[in-house]
Amino acid sequence: MVNLTRIYTRTGDAGSTRLSDNSEASKTDLRVEAYGDVDEANSTLGIVLALGVEEPLAGVLREVQNELFDVGADLSTPYDPNPEWPPLRIEAASIERLEAWCDEFSAALPDLRSFILPAGTPAGAHLHLARTIVRRAERTAWRAAEVHGLSGPDAAPGGMNPLAITYLNRLSDLLFIASRVANGTDHEVLWVPGKDRAAPSPRAQAQRDRITESQR
Repeated sequence: MVNLTRIYTRTGDAGSTRLSDNSEASKTDLRVEAYGDVDEANSTLGIVLALGVEEPLAGVLREVQNELFDVGADLSTPYDPNPEWPPLRIEAASIERLEAWCDEFSAALPDLRSFILPAGTPAGAHLHLARTIVRRAERTAWRAAEVHGLSGPDAAPGGMNPLAITYLNRLSDLLFIASRVANGTDHEVLWVPGKDRAAPSPRAQAQRDRITESQR
């Protein structure tokens, strides 16, 4: 149960904070950085919703916002093989739901011949931003796992839940798809490799031609 009676506490003024199991950690700890990245991504999704996107995408993003708090709680709770209370952890079902949303929204989108330049509507552009922040959160979480290990049957205490990190990977995929849904695909601008230079080979020129043709 979360009970916020006062927002400022002064307990972190010396550069340390408390993880969810009440253990002390430096504010530069990679676990703290990872769930901070998750918080940043969640705030960016808040901007997307404030700017306005249509249903059913808006409902999906609201669900993701709530679940990102679960991810943050997971990343901030070191693995304990014998916890007094079962901690809040990301489970496979949450990842499978992200994959189902990816498949659902992708079904109505045309195939891509190149990467998309991040732009479009304010909501679509912020979804691109959220995607990159989630990618950073994933990288930070893996760096934390290199330091603290991963949880599992034979793991030492203190490790990270690999499913929480996998969740971030799948979420970045969903947010890329969501940016296409929010922007619409009629005016997507595709990356043309080396666009302002002479093509190094006929094959490269043919690739550019295919990309350009696909946008007409």
